[in-house]
Amino acid sequence: MVSLSNVSVTYERNQVLENVNLTVHQGDFVFLVGRTGTGKSSLLKLLYMDVPPASGSVTIGEYSSDSIRKRDIPYLRRTIGIIFQDMKLLEDRNVYDNVAFALHVTGAKRKSIKQRVLRALADVGLSHKRSSIPHELSGGEQQRVGIARALVNEPWLLVADEPTGNLDPSTSNDLLDMLIHINNRGTAILMATHNYDMVRRTPAARILQIRDRQVVEVEMRK
Repeated sequence: MVSLSNVSVTYERNQVLENVNLTVHQGDFVFLVGRTGTGKSSLLKLLYMDVPPASGSVTIGEYSSDSIRKRDIPYLRRTIGIIFQDMKLLEDRNVYDNVAFALHVTGAKRKSIKQRVLRALADVGLSHKRSSIPHELSGGEQQRVGIARALVNEPWLLVADEPTGNLDPSTSNDLLDMLIHINNRGTAILMATHNYDMVRRTPAARILQIRDRQVVEVEMRK
């Protein structure tokens, strides 16, 4: 499903990642850990082709960095749900319209949009908040909207960049439980995090660590 082969990333002549090799299979739950500035966000951006590799190849489903055309990148991104730390919600639209926006841009039919948005909001426990504006929600609820928006296209992979970074521990644990539930239904999840307590709470997950520009698989000590 996801394959990075001898991938390197360079920013302004500084090498961030070097000869990275990794695979993520269907149904995997993978944590990506490492100190700030080690390249976690860069690695995630490789997956939705926001950052091109300086060398090597990235394969995501049927798409490859070696051959993908610029006009096809939006189609790739429709197969991946992306969850951001700062949510990136549209402040002038209610919860329903924030989630529906992800479908409008794909040209989905109105009837299909309504069904899929309501299903996604039910999945994250926010059906009763569908008419609320983002500033009326708590931080945890806003992040749930972000997760619903990522889910609404029914992706096979969720990519999450520090999704609990601005949340309190209790809310973070609730969101983790939600992501585990989503993963148990077959959606692969790759999540960058600094929250090692969260990693310890997910014993079935794989753990990848970025260290000295390399990605290595590790086991978390209790």
